[in-house]
Amino acid sequence: MTQAEHPAIERHSIDWIPLSERHGRLSSLGAIWFVGSLNLTGFATGVVTLSMGATLVWTVVATVLGSLFGTFFMAFHSAQGPQLGLPQLVQSRPQFGYVGAALTVWVFALVNYIGYNTSDALLAGDAMHSLFGLPDWLGYVLAAAVATVIALLGHDWIHAVNRWLTWPFVAVMAAITVAALLTGGIPGSAWEAGPFEPTTFMLVFVFVAGFQLGWAPYVSDYSRYLRPDISVRRTFWWTYLPSALSGIWVFVLGAAVSAAAPKGATPVAALRLAADRLFSGFGAVAVGVLLIGLLSIMAINQYGGSLTMISIADSFRPVRPTREIRVVTIGIMLVSVGSIASFVGIDQFAWFYANVVVLLTYLFIPWTAINLVDYFFVRRGRYVIAEIFNRDGIYGRWAWRGNLAYVIGLAAMTPFMVVAGLYTGPVAALLGGVDYSLFVGLPVAGGCYLLFARSLDLATEREEVH
Repeated sequence: MTQAEHPAIERHSIDWIPLSERHGRLSSLGAIWFVGSLNLTGFATGVVTLSMGATLVWTVVATVLGSLFGTFFMAFHSAQGPQLGLPQLVQSRPQFGYVGAALTVWVFALVNYIGYNTSDALLAGDAMHSLFGLPDWLGYVLAAAVATVIALLGHDWIHAVNRWLTWPFVAVMAAITVAALLTGGIPGSAWEAGPFEPTTFMLVFVFVAGFQLGWAPYVSDYSRYLRPDISVRRTFWWTYLPSALSGIWVFVLGAAVSAAAPKGATPVAALRLAADRLFSGFGAVAVGVLLIGLLSIMAINQYGGSLTMISIADSFRPVRPTREIRVVTIGIMLVSVGSIASFVGIDQFAWFYANVVVLLTYLFIPWTAINLVDYFFVRRGRYVIAEIFNRDGIYGRWAWRGNLAYVIGLAAMTPFMVVAGLYTGPVAALLGGVDYSLFVGLPVAGGCYLLFARSLDLATEREEVH
């Protein structure tokens, strides 16, 4: 199938992408993950980091390290897409089972999409209010309507929109950076490093790493149309570098702008104030451009949420992956997110967003370890694709190895967790409130799964791999 023969509306959802329909370029993959952070939510991530108590200097250091760390795992998930031609979460069935994946990983993934898109909705409503004076709820509805159209069109349109946005966004982000750093808005005292405080440093590290890791449950959804002869190494780097570098850029910029903003200013208000220091009216331009970027991410979240709902339903009753069911599931996302956003409100954005990101990070750390260990060290990328869609197939309805390793990993992490204002684990309390849970969950969950996988009959399974 040639590029010209691709239908305007994507026809696939959770099914395997046939080799005849594999197309696309790695540069397009780079564009989607570079632009992926250059939006109001990425900017707001930086604003929230500075509210966690570390100085601006230590916030920047923790942000850089957290982004490099979290993106590492996300990029390896991306590398699975061309090799398997499957959405990320469907590929979890060999580790967790046909039904097991639906009741654990996929439910958490749906919460992930709804949580992030609710944060997006709050910012979209605030931006539309700032630019046009619209009520927040109406601003969200209009923004979500545009995102819904992109999500319905599907994979190729999502890629195309991000390619078109790349260079205009680079130009506008460069101008915002000049406005934030060179127009005198940041007080000189903000650049004093101050003492190193491991508690606040790790809050920022976990938060930023979690934001980047938050892409992992759906990152290969956007690489699954690439040809399987594209190597893991190349897919990894075309995901890692664009995502990590753009994330660092926008997170640090958000923290810097927040340092110059009045206390309590929303991310949109802080951005507009900083950009206007470059020249009057540029604040509206900056908010408008990053709002456009936000529409792209809202579309990605709606698209991913749709695939997840279809996957969950298909685990209990076979679902034909039609365009109509994508319309229904995207509609459910639209209504659910709008309702939650109306309840939370923009005044609670920082609290809601910070806790959503951290809690989801905890839920996905054991999964990412198990999924990557299975792909790279146990099955080494060799799966029986047809059996992944067979509820009574070789991978089983309940794969005890993945589910048990997940529970053990999450249990091991819990005493080390710190959710500001909600929970501090007993071990974390003994360590002065420092959150080391990521460094516990990854090796424990991955190590347990590797141990349990020794009893797999891989020789018989590989006989069925084509």
